[in-house]
Amino acid sequence: MSAAAEARYGVLGWPVGHSRSPAMMRAAGLQRYQHLPVAPEAFEDTVRALGPAGFRGANVTIPHKHAALRVATRATDAAREIGAANTLTFGEDGAILADNTDAPGLLAALGAPPASALVLGAGGSARAVIWALRRAGAEVSVWNRTPGRAEGLGARVVTRPVAAEVLVNCTSVGLDDSSSAFKDLPLDADTLSDYATVVDLVYTVSTTALIAEARRRGCSVVDGLEILVCQGALSFTIWTGRPAPLALMRAALRGPRTEVDVA
Repeated sequence: MSAAAEARYGVLGWPVGHSRSPAMMRAAGLQRYQHLPVAPEAFEDTVRALGPAGFRGANVTIPHKHAALRVATRATDAAREIGAANTLTFGEDGAILADNTDAPGLLAALGAPPASALVLGAGGSARAVIWALRRAGAEVSVWNRTPGRAEGLGARVVTRPVAAEVLVNCTSVGLDDSSSAFKDLPLDADTLSDYATVVDLVYTVSTTALIAEARRRGCSVVDGLEILVCQGALSFTIWTGRPAPLALMRAALRGPRTEVDVA
């Protein structure tokens, strides 16, 4: 067994028991990858203890992506510019490196960068999405239920949906049935035809109501499981130095499970 496989890894969140990352990373060969439920008030102390406890790396999900950047001793340019991190790497010298694979993971899932995009939400994932799309040359608009939170992200803040090539849902709305799919979003099913591609960072084993409706409307779609695979593959390579086994990771995520999560 390689040193990378023997090291410990995990995903930090609160709550985090429903995260699919352990199934995906174990399929990739990181057998000692686990859920790490950590309350916000204990996050920084817990992260500092992971390296001495034998952890080589950790993914970070809601609500810790901003705190992950703050606790790091070093950060990549991407993590600093985004203001959030989803991947931590622990050095033998006690160093903690923060990176953000949400941004390149989105672009990898899309395949080709769009000319324009509407982003829903203003949290850590939305920051990465906006940063990635703008770096790729897209004109980006952002909607958030509280418009003030969307200020300063480098995108045009809008109070209602605008037409764009791509729609990206970065909110934590759990769209679990078609009757309430758009209850907490600023659009309805008829407006989906304004977008060639619909991306939903929320994921379920089957599909979210937003993705299902977008398919019915003839849109190209990228679901949250594919986003999770693409960003997780990048984390895997950061920790191991090897290309990720994408087919194995996808197969592990498409297995039986019913919970909802956000990458």
